[in-house]
Amino acid sequence: MKKISVGSWAYIFAGNEILLPELCEKLSGLKFDGISMGGFKPHANPELYDTPEKKEGLKKLLSDNNLEVAEYACDLWSLDSIKQKDEWVALFEVSAKFCQDMGWNMIRVDSGTPPILPEGMSYDEAKAIITDNFKKVAKIAQKYGLEVVWEFEPGFMINEPKVILEVLEAVGEPNFSLLFDTCHAHMLAVKGSRHIAPNGILPGGVEEFAEMCKGKIGIVHLIDSDGELNSEGTSVHAPFGTGEINFDSVIPAILNKGEYTTDWWAIDLCEWPDPWPVTADSKAFVDKINEKYCK
Repeated sequence: MKKISVGSWAYIFAGNEILLPELCEKLSGLKFDGISMGGFKPHANPELYDTPEKKEGLKKLLSDNNLEVAEYACDLWSLDSIKQKDEWVALFEVSAKFCQDMGWNMIRVDSGTPPILPEGMSYDEAKAIITDNFKKVAKIAQKYGLEVVWEFEPGFMINEPKVILEVLEAVGEPNFSLLFDTCHAHMLAVKGSRHIAPNGILPGGVEEFAEMCKGKIGIVHLIDSDGELNSEGTSVHAPFGTGEINFDSVIPAILNKGEYTTDWWAIDLCEWPDPWPVTADSKAFVDKINEKYCK
């Protein structure tokens, strides 16, 4: 059986803010095994936990509620990874050090720039910069004993399945792998959302995409997709059962064809307008996935 977490960011991005103490207590009450911790204010941002006493307080909050941290999503969104690459890498190191201090072992990044080429720049040139950034953050993470997972999605550059795998191979660091979000995978492999390179859709959809990622998936985010983009230009994370994903096909593909072996399923209700009312049902849905496929 895999452990189940949920992304804390969902409970601040939608405007229905739940602070960490209340959120941890609520998640504990629903028997979650852990939390996918967001580094976005007012949650676990390094600037807010800048003393040993504050960090110990956060550790105690998690321990008191029997919650592990499945991954840490560092907040790099104040910077553009192409236009401010040195600053972007430096800010990553702040979060990597924070992760080490907290005893967390996995940190999430994205490519750090929207899928719009800067004037006068080719896609190959942009990919080279992002690949170099990824190499640098992977090496920094090695220094702090961390795994890095890259979350690809329509809202960020490099989102064509084949190109994602090409960049992953080019990065080539042993601690750098993919964050496979079922909603984003659907929008990229099935809908071809916001691709720069042509011919990015896969005939075999999410299942084919999972097989392409064989042995390269660091963590999986589970959520449905209604086939649409939100106002931010990225995937709508629709509650389970309200979208287009056939999980009875996708889950075996992730586990068997993708050879996913990490201990976690992370539920991601990012930017859903009112996430808390669907959290219990989401947990029950993933409990059933565990019962069916992970015994």
